[in-house]
Amino acid sequence: MPADEPTILATSGGIRRSARLGWEPGALTHHAVELAGISGRAPKVCFLATACGDDKSLISTFHANAVQQGWQGSHLSLFPMPNLADVREHLLEQDVVWVWGGSVAGLLAMWRLHELDAVFREVWQAGVVLTGVSAGSICWHVGGTTDSFGPQLRPITDGLGLLPCSNGVHYDSEPARRPLFQQLVADETLPPGYATDDGAGLLYRGTTMVEALAETDGAGAYRVEPGPGGTAVETRLEVRKL
Repeated sequence: MPADEPTILATSGGIRRSARLGWEPGALTHHAVELAGISGRAPKVCFLATACGDDKSLISTFHANAVQQGWQGSHLSLFPMPNLADVREHLLEQDVVWVWGGSVAGLLAMWRLHELDAVFREVWQAGVVLTGVSAGSICWHVGGTTDSFGPQLRPITDGLGLLPCSNGVHYDSEPARRPLFQQLVADETLPPGYATDDGAGLLYRGTTMVEALAETDGAGAYRVEPGPGGTAVETRLEVRKL
């Protein structure tokens, strides 16, 4: 059952440490599944680790977690070839698509190579909840900041653009993220947008950001817009703790 309207939960979180499996879904990811509104059956959750080169250990851990959570888990791999005969059909059948972090530049290149940019727009419009962390957050936006090209952060400006704004991730945990994101918005390299501290997420209905959420105490979310004289104006948003 799709969500009532196109829904994206873009995060700098959604995972936590697990003594048994190494990592497990956090409150933000659980909320993404709740947003799908499933009752009477197991939620269908598809995992993408494209940004980590379809790392097999990540995929294996996801499937172990899916069993523990009572999800009907699946994954989409693109290396060395797609593991699904009909990627579009499979994604449209899902309740939630969960995209892992890593190289957002690599993720976007692979998705476009396999024409997933058009598929994801269709999937989103069909009401499948899209969620993800870091690269899995930036990808839905126009762009953001990335270490895809090396340790020195650079702008990424060719996101899927389902959301017509920019996205800053790891805003509090990586010191260079905040000033660069503000600079890129101030000089209009990126459009105005939103940023999240680790443990925070942004809920979009359609293309409107409707709520900032957090799974950890003190995690913040921010609106960043151009200001006078080539500056940026940052406004801290009200955040609801899950």
